[in-house]
Amino acid sequence: MLIDECILFSSGSVLGSNKRFSFLLQYPEGLKEYDYIPNFVIRGLHYDVQKALLMKIDAFHYIQLGTVYRGLNPVPDKEVIAIHGSVSSHGHTMKQFMDIFSLPEMTLLSCVNDYFMKHNIDYEPVHLYKDADIEKYICYGEQTHAVLRKLSENGKKMFLITNSPFDFVDRGMNYIVGKDWRDLFDVVIVQADKPGFFNDRRKPFRRVTDNGVLLWDRIHKLEKGKIYKQGNLYEFLRLTGWRGSKVLYFGDHIYSDLADLTLKHGWRTGAIIPELRKEIKIMNTEEYIHTMTWLQGLTGLVERMQVYRDPDSQAVVQEWIKEREEIRSQTKGFFNSQFGSLFRTYHNPTYFSRRLSRFADIYMASLSCLLDYDLRHTFFPRRNPLQHESPFWPEQGGLSAVGIPAQARRTQVSPE
Repeated sequence: MLIDECILFSSGSVLGSNKRFSFLLQYPEGLKEYDYIPNFVIRGLHYDVQKALLMKIDAFHYIQLGTVYRGLNPVPDKEVIAIHGSVSSHGHTMKQFMDIFSLPEMTLLSCVNDYFMKHNIDYEPVHLYKDADIEKYICYGEQTHAVLRKLSENGKKMFLITNSPFDFVDRGMNYIVGKDWRDLFDVVIVQADKPGFFNDRRKPFRRVTDNGVLLWDRIHKLEKGKIYKQGNLYEFLRLTGWRGSKVLYFGDHIYSDLADLTLKHGWRTGAIIPELRKEIKIMNTEEYIHTMTWLQGLTGLVERMQVYRDPDSQAVVQEWIKEREEIRSQTKGFFNSQFGSLFRTYHNPTYFSRRLSRFADIYMASLSCLLDYDLRHTFFPRRNPLQHESPFWPEQGGLSAVGIPAQARRTQVSPE
């Protein structure tokens, strides 16, 4: 299971004290003048390693124009099309930043690219990308202890599989959960080397003492209160008997944590997406609801009125189309001025969103969300209309003449 995470930058990390960059690879001293920009990027972006372009791609591999950045500046749409030949991302060396820890890495790359361009420094983007190395983070959780205690007291078996070493995990869990954290988990595995842990049968489990000493005795049973290192999922399944859809596994990295478990082992999976807190709060604001309601209504007007070909009607339709584009840009800015929502590229889901839907049965902002539900609660999938179907919401009061919902539906969010 995954502890709620946020990023805390210490003086020993790539982002140094006072939120200023520190560099160990003989980069220009001027780079230290860049302040960290906490809201510059969003998760799920793609980086063209060869062209040094950071961008947002939808579920169908198309680049969302207006979200392509070189350094800290947007790249004009015409230039993007000229570079890639179209808005398709196929055929280019792309790296996707999927986990929460990639946010400072993307910002770091953007700032270094920006500095090099401003000072006319000739550099190889591929080498710059390989130099970025973000490793040191600390986890912080809210209400995590309450969730774990609730599950434990109700007889649920819990295990922790992490790539971090034991001393790091122990200090973090002592702070987040308490000194008795090991009593809550039936199995604790450190330095698991995910995603290799899920596929490589060769690495055996080794027990680690409280002093960090690695024992070489053969493991015949995974015991509560003890710490194990490495191992593999196949041995884990054999020793525990925890198989199939009875297991619900939480992780924050869609590929490293969830993909193999979904595709190969039949586990239920849950994704921790901290950005949901912010996005849902925005979606519940009156301004957002009003804007989206009008956008849908305006789109309906354009669709219905475009059949009238006389000059006056076409002039009105063109004004509506222009207003619609302005509103679409405005909705992007609600979430992030540069890249918009983590989950949408205007009307299409993002590539991140598509992967999330493929590999996660449920997703939530943090484990604390489980406190609002009974342990026997069943989550049912929602029916999403296909392209040829009309949306149908029973609670909706009706439609006005232009297809605007008579009463906008709110997303219900339980308070933290």
